Amino acid sequence: MTELSDRVVEAQRADPASPEHAVAPQRAVRRPAARGKVAAGELVDIAMTVNGTDVTVSVPARMHLADVLREHLGLTGTHLGCEHGVCGMCTVLVDGDAARACLLFAVQCEGSEIVTVEGLGAPDDQHPLQQAFSAHHGLQCGFCTPGMLMSSYDLLANGPEGTRVDPAGLPEEMSGVICRCTGYRGILDAVADVAAEHPEGLPGPRNCAARTLVGRGGGHFTATPGEAVETSGLALPREVRMPGGAPSATVEVTSTLSAPIEKVWEVLDDFDQLARCLPGAELVEVLDGDRYRGRAKVALGPVKLSFEGLAQVIERASAENRLRVLAQGADAGGSATQADIRLAAAAGPDGGTVLRADAALFLSGRIAQFGRALAGDVSRRLFEQFAEAVDETARTGCAPDVTAGPSPVKIAVGAAVDAVKRVAARGRRRVQAAIGRRRAR
Repeated sequence: MTELSDRVVEAQRADPASPEHAVAPQRAVRRPAARGKVAAGELVDIAMTVNGTDVTVSVPARMHLADVLREHLGLTGTHLGCEHGVCGMCTVLVDGDAARACLLFAVQCEGSEIVTVEGLGAPDDQHPLQQAFSAHHGLQCGFCTPGMLMSSYDLLANGPEGTRVDPAGLPEEMSGVICRCTGYRGILDAVADVAAEHPEGLPGPRNCAARTLVGRGGGHFTATPGEAVETSGLALPREVRMPGGAPSATVEVTSTLSAPIEKVWEVLDDFDQLARCLPGAELVEVLDGDRYRGRAKVALGPVKLSFEGLAQVIERASAENRLRVLAQGADAGGSATQADIRLAAAAGPDGGTVLRADAALFLSGRIAQFGRALAGDVSRRLFEQFAEAVDETARTGCAPDVTAGPSPVKIAVGAAVDAVKRVAARGRRRVQAAIGRRRAR
């Protein structure tokens, strides 16, 4: 293993201009249309295809492709390491060829087709390379894995026709991406296996299709064909669709309400009343297709977010008192969110109601920097306040005023209490583990 790692390191130290050592060469990409001079802070509209979805984003002319993918489209599988084009973590496919996303300006990709690691395969339909990496334990911390996958895809898909990959030469061929965990053996074995299993040609990406990507505020965003709803410069698609991959956070809140189930369902079934019960939410316009345009404000200490977006009811089961809503929105400060919300009411004790709220949250931009735990805590507090508002509306017939926002104090205190509980629980587990080890001795 040491000899193998030394061979890879030696290849990485070789002349970077030597083509035989570059797994992800910076091939020429399609040139954008001629543009006039652009001021440093001016936004530029860029149209491109990302994982099969046509998108248009408005970004500064000096923004790199990697930042657009991560911060504006929520595709955080493209990792940033050295940001000098050396480590290879940011490797993506541009018009079919591997390229360093940290070295490409997004404006250079006008009209180009971009494929990221999210487009390579889906959790239930993995690409052969992803399957091989898993089978050969070719990943540990996972930080280099997207770059390794995209670089190996480029190697196998764009190699000279009629030639086979030589396993003995793979340490040099794969030296364009640096790994600090695996020692490379599992990675090279995975690539060699896929090359042997597909001598007639590597299968193409399996997760490239039109879908909704989350765009940051302050720019245009179009992801699906059809009618769009204009909201403060953000072009929202006709249908709200959730992005692929794991959500940023999940929330499950079960509340016992004093109002009877019939009255609770009347509130949930009336989207205007439902929106008023959501802390900080306001219904702006009712559209066709059970779609609703609205805005929401959230304040947590110094962080104040104002989202504008679209919600769509995709399931309304009155007989079972169930409702499913998809929502997406963005704010001008650089945050974007999508949510898959499921509400279910059931008869509770003493003539009351048990209201269950489940939500999968997809966050990008500034709001994603809170982290999964804090985002989950804040969302949980908002749903708890929502349940209180639903109960009050169902009992009194009077929905909260649209200006009534969430209580930042209750949210902050609740989130802090939850954080302290998590720390205390971890401390207890460590103490118990230490006692168990001593007893075992």
